[in-house]
Amino acid sequence: MILRKRKKPRPLAKLDAIIPRLSPAFPRLADIKKDAAQRQRGYIGEKKVDYYLDNLASKHTILQDVCLRVNGKTTQMDTVISANYATYIVDAKHYMDKIIFNTNLKQLTRSDGKIESGFEYPITQVENQKFHLQNYFFQHNMPNIPIYYFVAIADPSTIMEVVGDEQELAKIVAHAARIPSMILAKEDELSNAGANKLQHWNIGKQILRDCIEYDRDIMREYGIMLDDLSPGVRCLKCKMLGMGRVYGGWRCRKCGGFSSNAHLEALKIYLLCMPYITNSECMRWLGINGKNTATRLMRDSGLQFDPRHRRWIVKN
Repeated sequence: MILRKRKKPRPLAKLDAIIPRLSPAFPRLADIKKDAAQRQRGYIGEKKVDYYLDNLASKHTILQDVCLRVNGKTTQMDTVISANYATYIVDAKHYMDKIIFNTNLKQLTRSDGKIESGFEYPITQVENQKFHLQNYFFQHNMPNIPIYYFVAIADPSTIMEVVGDEQELAKIVAHAARIPSMILAKEDELSNAGANKLQHWNIGKQILRDCIEYDRDIMREYGIMLDDLSPGVRCLKCKMLGMGRVYGGWRCRKCGGFSSNAHLEALKIYLLCMPYITNSECMRWLGINGKNTATRLMRDSGLQFDPRHRRWIVKN
């Protein structure tokens, strides 16, 4: 069973929301767009790997996009699979063209035929994830759970070359389609060796209880102030900002399109970037004049009013 399903990562959702509302002259816009493109590529790669790993769901417990706090540090794992004899970490990598693993230098390079680029060594990354997960299990009185890890190359057209120990690398790194059979083979090996059977469902439920959502303060990271974002309700048809409030909804001043709930996207974007919204800020952001209208829209949008600070927040 899939206990936790993957959704668009919150930092990517923030970037996608922020970019259309920034001025083309914003100093770091190019960096922000590059960051968004890289994160989108990573997300697509994770979804490609999910397609194959989901085949294990009938007999194993799968958690996608796992983020845990262990000893004051945050560790993020693309996929954790709790099975009968072990727990498996699968780290998805979405590289194009040709990648070269150097097992001696612990180095990964990518080549498109013209330019070579260096990347963090993926096996070192997943080894660190294993270390944190082991500590997590120890803290929850589950110290004897074996942990194995794999690196899944998302794109089947990616060419892999190895400088060094090719056989050892092949035990860990493979194209995504091969990873399920590698996990099943390891399970058979452990079973034949007489390993103790685990309650994989209970292990998965424990991890799920402690999962948090990975996040980053994109606004602070790129020096974005709230005033740098263009306010307004976006037309769902022509994408213009600044729909006008009319009876029963919103009317686009450019194409004439009507929507009864276009403000929901605008409020969602605001609360991706900020922890709360006030009535006056809601009026400015949506481009409306009535305080009562702002209150009604926020209440009907499912936001929760904090009477102590007189502001609206997302319900827990």
